[in-house]
Amino acid sequence: MDSARNNPRIFRGTGASPGIAIGTVRMTDRGRVAVTETAVPSEDVPLEVERFSTALSKAREDLTSLKLQFASTHGPEHLYVIDTHLLILEDSMLTQGTVELIEREQINAEAALKRNVARFRDFFAGIEDEYLRERCGDIETVAERVLRNMIGTRHEPIASIEGGKVVVVAHDLSPTDVLQIDKGTVIGFVTDLGGKTSHTSILARALEIPAVVGLESVTAEEIDGLPVIVDGTDGTVVINPDQETFRDYLKRKQHYEYLEQEFLKLRELPAETPDGHRINLMGNVEFLEEVPSLMRHGGEGIGLYRTEMLYMNRPGLPDEEEQYQVYSAIVEKMAPLPVTIRTLDVGGDKFATDLHLEDEMNPALGLRAIRLSLRKPEVFKTQLRAILRASARGKVRIFFPMISGIEEVRSARRLLDEAKEELRRTGVPFDDGIEVGIMIEIPSAVVIADLLAREVDFFSVGTNDLIQYSLAIDRTNEHLAYLYQPLHPAILRSLKMVVDAAHAAGIRVCMCGEMAGEAAYLPVLLGLGFDELSMTSVSVPRVKKVLRRASKAEAERLVARALACSTAADVEEFLKREISAHFSESFD
Repeated sequence: MDSARNNPRIFRGTGASPGIAIGTVRMTDRGRVAVTETAVPSEDVPLEVERFSTALSKAREDLTSLKLQFASTHGPEHLYVIDTHLLILEDSMLTQGTVELIEREQINAEAALKRNVARFRDFFAGIEDEYLRERCGDIETVAERVLRNMIGTRHEPIASIEGGKVVVVAHDLSPTDVLQIDKGTVIGFVTDLGGKTSHTSILARALEIPAVVGLESVTAEEIDGLPVIVDGTDGTVVINPDQETFRDYLKRKQHYEYLEQEFLKLRELPAETPDGHRINLMGNVEFLEEVPSLMRHGGEGIGLYRTEMLYMNRPGLPDEEEQYQVYSAIVEKMAPLPVTIRTLDVGGDKFATDLHLEDEMNPALGLRAIRLSLRKPEVFKTQLRAILRASARGKVRIFFPMISGIEEVRSARRLLDEAKEELRRTGVPFDDGIEVGIMIEIPSAVVIADLLAREVDFFSVGTNDLIQYSLAIDRTNEHLAYLYQPLHPAILRSLKMVVDAAHAAGIRVCMCGEMAGEAAYLPVLLGLGFDELSMTSVSVPRVKKVLRRASKAEAERLVARALACSTAADVEEFLKREISAHFSESFD
């Protein structure tokens, strides 16, 4: 066993937060609470309900205390996740659902809570969208806190870990664990559970802590105290590396940190080509805690603020005041830079209980996004009023997802006008000239882009869905992944149609899909004429570096020739050749 312990071992998971950490493993107990189901005599059922209620109250007290503690060290932008967990504790599906199980099944409170959480897990497992699927992790984290209160066990606080250059290895870590990390001591973490879009991973990226998640059973290994390398970029974990591997990763770490510093030097420089063409580089954001990273990397605003998270992990819909508080916080944090807020994009495969959605045979093509908002106008106007109120706190733009035709735009704008009038009558301030845009992500919107451009102030192209809808593929299907081709001639021609239609109407056009954050695509997007690109914060300086060394005129010539290619393979081969010849220094 000792010889096996001393051999190098490589594990592969999901890179949750980029960067390389080289240190020593510190195993930390974060395993799930083991629960045995037992029958409860009817006369003791009220006692079990009381035990559960007491554990809930203790969880609220603990989270409130942590929020106050972290407010002095992290600031409000990192505390939204604690508010989310506090809301989950008020969720009647979790609380009342557990009480009903105790009373109906006459079982102990721990088992009832476990059963109830399992129902959430089964539901969320069927959700296609990874980001929304990961929201079940928040419910499980909160439930674990309640369970530990009931059985009287406590985790070792992450804040109590001592020593230097420690990599925490745990079954799972909660967002509050991450907030407790002292980066002078803990330089990275590795977990069995988790995904890239979990709150824990989002916080790790915001705090720039290298992390790999989803390793499944790394905690079953006898690795405590061993040297470890964590590559949070590609999801590799090396336990007890040999000298050659150690030297290789040390060089990679130095190179990564050098590039990060070089990229950050570009933060204050304009996103402009040598021949004077500007493109605004914006950020895709879901949580307030992501804003500091965006600002640090030189983002010029938020090009896509997703609002779906407000509707997750709860039985009831958020009211206007709650939404206003969230929107205004992020608008004030970004001011005077713009925040572009996308209205609700749930439906079909996404979860918001009070929307009372029926199961659909094909949710991707069903009642979702703007279709759902128009079907439920009061829910839609509640969100619109909250966004409008936030527009008095800074520069706000609003845009509607999944637009397929003119009627949807006009209907949405009518409801926006109604929301404005309702605010006027009550004397609530807002930006009456707020810019209104639409997402171009459906082929029909591409075809009538010239007509749509007359109705709105800007376009935002969502390439992820546009590629899937145009090429009729599900990019999450491993058998079809090879068909997901951003450089397919049909996609390039669609993008050109959209940009040309927007500019002919005198409006700006942004791209907020994954394609926007790929530095290698920058020459193509520059040549097509995009005015804005919105991406993850860490992509901003990489794209800016290429842009500042590119030529608009050369990019236009490159795109003209690429549009003449017949296949995606032909386009890729041509671009590799041309980029190597004319843009290679931009990628050094």
